[in-house]
Amino acid sequence: MYPAPPIGDHSDVESESIRVTRSVVVPRSEIELRFSRSSGPGGQHAQKTESRVEAVFDVEGSSALTETQKRRVVTRAGPVLRAVAQDERSQWRNRELATNRLVDQLREALKVPRRRKATKPSTQARERRLEAKRRRAQVKRMRKPPTD
Repeated sequence: MYPAPPIGDHSDVESESIRVTRSVVVPRSEIELRFSRSSGPGGQHAQKTESRVEAVFDVEGSSALTETQKRRVVTRAGPVLRAVAQDERSQWRNRELATNRLVDQLREALKVPRRRKATKPSTQARERRLEAKRRRAQVKRMRKPPTD
């Protein structure tokens, strides 16, 4: 297995870890990269090079996440996150794509849903609704044949 390339800023801290959110930084060592041959047509290049990259992140075995964060990610995305990239000819570029996709999945799973505030319709909204109902009832009444 090859070492993962740095994504974004090439400083020492960035090359060893990836910032997912403000409070979560995942070490690159926790993201396992697997390489294989890309599927589909491509001639000799695709048949000889292992340019397909699968990035795997074990949520429960991670030291970067708290227990609460782990529970949230496992319930939303599962115990293991996977991202595959075989879009490019270059394994280097596919590594970046797979890692970015994995980080995006983790970021989505970590989002805390906002609580819904119960609201009431305004007085004017209620009046508009009732007025529309009255108009509709009037239209339907006009369609009936007259009574003797």
